[in-house]
Amino acid sequence: MSVPAAFIGVVLIWSTTPLAIKWSSEAGAQFGVTARMVLGVFLCLVLVAVMSRRMRWNRAALLTYVAAGLGIWGSMSCVYWAAQFISSGLISVLFGLTPVVTALMAAVWLGERALTPARLLGIAVGIGGLWLIFAQGLALGGQALLGMAGVLVTVVIHSASAVWIKRIGARLHPVETTTGALLIAVPLFLLSWGLSEGFAPPATLPPRALWSILYLAVFGSTLGFILYYFVLHHMQASRVALIPLITPVLALLLGHLVNDELLTPRIWLGSLTILAGLALFEWGDQWWRRWRVVR
Repeated sequence: MSVPAAFIGVVLIWSTTPLAIKWSSEAGAQFGVTARMVLGVFLCLVLVAVMSRRMRWNRAALLTYVAAGLGIWGSMSCVYWAAQFISSGLISVLFGLTPVVTALMAAVWLGERALTPARLLGIAVGIGGLWLIFAQGLALGGQALLGMAGVLVTVVIHSASAVWIKRIGARLHPVETTTGALLIAVPLFLLSWGLSEGFAPPATLPPRALWSILYLAVFGSTLGFILYYFVLHHMQASRVALIPLITPVLALLLGHLVNDELLTPRIWLGSLTILAGLALFEWGDQWWRRWRVVR
């Protein structure tokens, strides 16, 4: 597989996923996410069979599946719920804070890279952008604030799951991890759907909701994860970190052009401020060292 093609594939999938989530929620949030995950685990099992891979079931592998599965169930449940209240572009921008939250958790639980002055500055700038967006949420109403809060909870759950997987250190193949995680998550999604909607399918299934569910099952739940792990293995981490800087901009534009989502100057300013904070967080130390050398 071409590494640049895989990188572009991840960017395109992650840019379109928030809008697909919003459209698939038109069939009911719990039904939309459950249908996506059921189809996704079926595709993963087929992929395991085609690749003639044997799933590992030792203690480390099981813990990895549980950590990843709980992360998928918790984060996806929250983001599907939040998609009812805010735009797809805003979901992508707020989800872009994941690298910062993950790094903070990794510093505490894994003893990874310390919080340098440049990283702290990046966090402060990102919080400033977050404040601008929440101020816009106040103008849009209480439901918008609920949606933003839901995405932030999604970020925390997703980051905690990633750090937990890293701490386990099972070093499984991406297909194994994705399949095992979905085997854990799907029963939880079915239970959530049953408790909230009584296993009742929607009376009508809008065509774009159906196509969005299929798209998310094939690309969001299966191909997207595999491409991401492939890119992570073959590219420098600094280049992989470009993904959450590119996808929010594309998602904002896509939501505006395709779904008529409102883009106020404050949303643009807050989004660009968050992205600037992410850039400082990822590369601020390198920029500072280069500036000192040049000086």
